Amino acid sequence: MIDFFILGLAAFFAGMVDAVVGGGGLIQLPALFSLLPGTAPATLLGTSKLAGVWGTGAAALTYARKIRVEWNTALPAAISAFLCAFLGAYTVTRLPPDFLRDVLPLLLLGVAIYTFEKKDFGKQHVPVHRGRREFSFAVLLGAGIGFYDGFFGPGTGSFLLFLFIRFFGFDFLGASAAAKIVNVACNVAALLWFGISGHLLIQLGILMAVCNIAGSIIGTRLALRYGSVWIRKLFLWVVIVLLIKTGFDAVST
Repeated sequence: MIDFFILGLAAFFAGMVDAVVGGGGLIQLPALFSLLPGTAPATLLGTSKLAGVWGTGAAALTYARKIRVEWNTALPAAISAFLCAFLGAYTVTRLPPDFLRDVLPLLLLGVAIYTFEKKDFGKQHVPVHRGRREFSFAVLLGAGIGFYDGFFGPGTGSFLLFLFIRFFGFDFLGASAAAKIVNVACNVAALLWFGISGHLLIQLGILMAVCNIAGSIIGTRLALRYGSVWIRKLFLWVVIVLLIKTGFDAVST
C-alpha cells in the first residue's frame, strides 16, 4: 500500500513540474523503476505514459482556456509529432539509442548555457514566422521532437519549450502552452504503441493519472500566476537536473 502512495505522490509532483517546463519523467519514471524492479521496462514506460498523458492533457486544456495559443504553430507541430513518434518507437526496436545517450548531456549543456547567457530569452512573445514558413517550421519541429520522443524521450518537454522560444519567438508562457499540445500528441502515439503491445498496468496507471492531473492543475496555475520570468528560472533548474542525470547515465553505461 505504501508503494502505491509513493507512486501517487511521485505522479503528483511529476504532473506539477511537467505542466510548467517539462521533465516530469525525472520524478515519475525513477519511482516506477525503483518500486517495481521485477516489471518489464516497456511496461513501466507504458504505465508512465498512461499517467502522464492525462496530466499533460489537463495542462494543455487549461492553457488553451486562459491564454492565447498560437494554434498555427502548435497544431501542425502536434500532428507531425504524433505521426513521427510512431516511427521513432518502431526505429528503437531496430536500432539501439546508445549514441543519443552519449550526445544528450552535450545538447542539454548547450541549452542551459544559451538560456543563461540570453537574459531576455523568452521574456517577450514576438513570433518570427508567418504563413507557409511558419507551417513548414512547425512540421519540422514536430517531426524531429516526435521521432526523438518515440525513439529515446528524456527531456522532450524541455526541448520543446526551448525550441518554441528559440525558433518561433514565443515567451516562456506561450511556449509552455504550445509544448503541452505537442507533448500530448507524442504521449498519445506512444501510449497507443504500448497499449497495442500489451505493456500497460491499467489500474496503477489510472491511479497515477489522477494524481498527475492534480499536480498538473496546480503547476499550470502557478505558471499562469507568476509568468515567464518564474518559468525561465524553473526551466534552468530542470535542465541542470536533466544534465546531471543524463551525464551520469552516459558515464555509467
